[in-house]
Amino acid sequence: MNIQSAINKEVFIPRNERLLVAVEVRRRKRKRMSFLPTGAQGDYATFICVSVTNTRPHQLLIIKVKQFGGSSSFTRRSQWRVEQLRQVNGINPNKDSPEFDLVFDNAVDQWVASSSAEKCIFVQVLYHASQTYWEGKAGSLGKTGHQKGASQCAHSRFGGGPSDSSPDSAIRTLQARRKSFIPPRQTEFINCQSKLTGDACTMNLVIYRCKAFLNRMKNMMVANQSRSPAQGQPGQGVTWSPMGNVVHRLNVVLGQRGERLTRAEDKTAELMHKTHQFADTVHKVT
Repeated sequence: MNIQSAINKEVFIPRNERLLVAVEVRRRKRKRMSFLPTGAQGDYATFICVSVTNTRPHQLLIIKVKQFGGSSSFTRRSQWRVEQLRQVNGINPNKDSPEFDLVFDNAVDQWVASSSAEKCIFVQVLYHASQTYWEGKAGSLGKTGHQKGASQCAHSRFGGGPSDSSPDSAIRTLQARRKSFIPPRQTEFINCQSKLTGDACTMNLVIYRCKAFLNRMKNMMVANQSRSPAQGQPGQGVTWSPMGNVVHRLNVVLGQRGERLTRAEDKTAELMHKTHQFADTVHKVT
């Protein structure tokens, strides 16, 4: 069982929630007071998770989960609703990077993911989950307003009292309520690559998941090699060397495919722009 499945089983399933994505992070800027003793480095691991409730109305949540050293269990710490998430800053819109910022109503967290692929998966899943959430919420608000307007009109037609003597008054009241309603501010995604916030990005998600898996394999092999004795086991280097070469070749192949996919997306956007220009020119001529 991988880390994400373990977190989902232990932290989210008991609370009737479903985990969408989890990424291991560390703080980019650690603030310490000079007169306080500093703890041991690496005494806990931090995961930023995105989950959705199974009960209606669905809630999209951003949750901080910790795993302390020497323990296999996970602890649920801070929690925010997506309405409290004001901004997701991808830091660099031109290349894959592990840094990102989350700006909430009452907090700003600056994180570094374990790899750029992990961060890209997190941003991509969070973006599409938030878009789906806001679209569903807008649809439910419109349906509720329509039902209220219909009930008010029916009440005014079939004898609703002196103040509701005509359907026009109910319609004007409904229009005034719609004008006074202020929709909630959606999360802003800035400095994020267009392939993470675009519509046709399923292939990108598959590539990033493969990259993240290979990166975890590479880190595991490096950790095993560092724990093994440097001398007295000449065969161990021979055992791990072919696997390291395979991982390196797969990383190179995935990187090349990702670059080709990016170039194809850029070319498609350029052709669409030229097509729009040509259509405008033809329209002006005709």
